[in-house]
Amino acid sequence: MTEESEERGCERREFLVKLLQLPCSAAMVTVLGPLAAAAETGDDGAQRSFGMGIQIDRCIGCGNCVEACKAENDVPREPYYFRTWVERYTIHRDGEVSVESPEGGIRGFPPREGESDERRSFFVPKLCNQCDNPPCVQVCPVGATFKTEDGVVLVDSDYCIGCRYCIQACPYGARYLDPRTATADKCTFCYHRITRGLSPACVEVCPTGARVFGELDAPASPLRRLMRMSALQVLKPALNTEPKVFYSNLDGEVR
Repeated sequence: MTEESEERGCERREFLVKLLQLPCSAAMVTVLGPLAAAAETGDDGAQRSFGMGIQIDRCIGCGNCVEACKAENDVPREPYYFRTWVERYTIHRDGEVSVESPEGGIRGFPPREGESDERRSFFVPKLCNQCDNPPCVQVCPVGATFKTEDGVVLVDSDYCIGCRYCIQACPYGARYLDPRTATADKCTFCYHRITRGLSPACVEVCPTGARVFGELDAPASPLRRLMRMSALQVLKPALNTEPKVFYSNLDGEVR
C-alpha cells in the first residue's frame, strides 16, 4: 500500500468515527448527501424500472460481455475484478456439480477433453442483481450505496469510505473494492448508457442475444417480451432481495 493510500484510509476511518459521534439529524444530512446529489441530476428516468433477462441456453461462454464491461466501465484489468463474469457449471454422472470461472470467463473457456463422467455443462453470466430490497444499501453507514428513482443501485465514490460492509452483505458476490480508489464498485447496468437510451455494453456485444435488457413497466420492451415467452427465475429467491436480473432455463444447481 502506498503512503497516499494509507493516508486516504486514515482519513476515511477518522470520518467514520466523527460521523458516528454526530447527532442523529446531522448524520442524516451526511448520509443523504449522495441521494440528494442524484436527485439533482434531472434524469428523466424517474418513472422507469430497468431489468435484465439472461437466457442460459443461448450463452456460449465467449467472454465478450466481460471484456466489453471492463472496457466500457474502466474496471481494473486484473483477473479478479469484475462487474460481470461468466461461470461454467458441469454436472457429472455421479451428481456432483463443479463450477469454474477462469479469469471471470473473459477469455472464454477451454474445451473439456476426456471427461467421460460429464453429463452436461452450461454457462451462467452473473452480475449485480439490482435488488429492489438491496442488503448493500441497508448496511452502508454513509449512504454511499443508494438506489436511484428508477431502481438502479449505484455507488457514490465521493462518499464511499471503503469499509467493505456492502461487499460482505451482497449475497451474489457482485461487489469488489477498486484498488485504485479504495472504494466499492459493481455493475450499474451501464447507467451512463441506459439513461441515454442505449443498452448496457454486455448486452450490446453478446453474439447470441443471451442477454436482454429493458424496462419492466413497458409492455413493448425486449425484457417484457421475454417474460411473456419464458418462465423466468431469479437467483436465491428465498432471500427476498427482489432481484431485477431474471434467468430463463435456470438449472436448480445454479447458486
